[in-house]
Amino acid sequence: MSFFKKIFSKEKKETLDKGLEKSKTSFFSKLSKAVAGKAKVDDDVLDNLEEVLVSSDVGVDTTLKIIDRIEERVARDKYLGTDELNQILREEIAGLLSETNTGDETDFTIPKNTKPYVLMVVGVNGVGKTTTIGKLASQFKKKGLKVVLGAADTFRAAAIDQLQVWADRTDVPIVRQEMGSDPASVAFDTVQSGINQNADVIIIDTAGRLHNKVNLMNELSKIKRVMQKVVPDAPHDVLLVLDGSTGQNAFEQAKQFTKATEVTSLAVTKLDGTAKGGVVIGISDQFQIPVKYIGVGEGIDDLQVFNKHEFVDSFFK
Repeated sequence: MSFFKKIFSKEKKETLDKGLEKSKTSFFSKLSKAVAGKAKVDDDVLDNLEEVLVSSDVGVDTTLKIIDRIEERVARDKYLGTDELNQILREEIAGLLSETNTGDETDFTIPKNTKPYVLMVVGVNGVGKTTTIGKLASQFKKKGLKVVLGAADTFRAAAIDQLQVWADRTDVPIVRQEMGSDPASVAFDTVQSGINQNADVIIIDTAGRLHNKVNLMNELSKIKRVMQKVVPDAPHDVLLVLDGSTGQNAFEQAKQFTKATEVTSLAVTKLDGTAKGGVVIGISDQFQIPVKYIGVGEGIDDLQVFNKHEFVDSFFK
């Protein structure tokens, strides 16, 4: 872990610790009740642990995987003390996260040989989608990258205006049209404009309507098609933003969006205001999509690149 400490700054780590405080406190108060009066990990402890994980929004399927892994260790080691459970859980959850989140990134980067890097952002309204885009723009700009935003959520005037606020705040150009315009047309213009401005990163916001999956699917497919007229392999990343504080509802949203379009990465927001941080573990495992970013505070720098080692370390501190 010491290697990660060196490249994951002290300030970032403190923000992550603080952001996961509610989740951690809730989890460990439940865990201590689950093992109360028990010296070794037996069937009762495992049953209680299953309940703790499910009620911490890890999700049923992922919980069962974790329990199976611990049962294997109990069978192998013959005796496991409840005092070892924290460390075992830590190891097994880190192992589970490693299956999907293979990288150990600690900073905002884009592939070196991809310019412009086109990022399409999807997610329902209210999950922190536009805020995530604004914070991403800020972080990329800090790295010296030229960023262009596209307001392709033309379904709501508020969405266009909100993105404009972030564009002004971060001092990056934005391409926008009137409410009700064709979202694909905005996306096309944004990519074209990004190329003309020699942009490194192009971030496209999209509408977050789920009431009709067929319309959403068609719209997202059309946006992709028109962008590919300008950049053949765009988008390079389809980022689904989920609100961590909604717990199981975030699972449902992930299910709907992965049916509607090919999602390649996840951002889980609002983890600082909730005890449902376990949702990160479950969603990453169930959908086999890497978690790229997590929101652990309201500040512009409180969107962090997800690092599985640091996440588990903060969760089990």
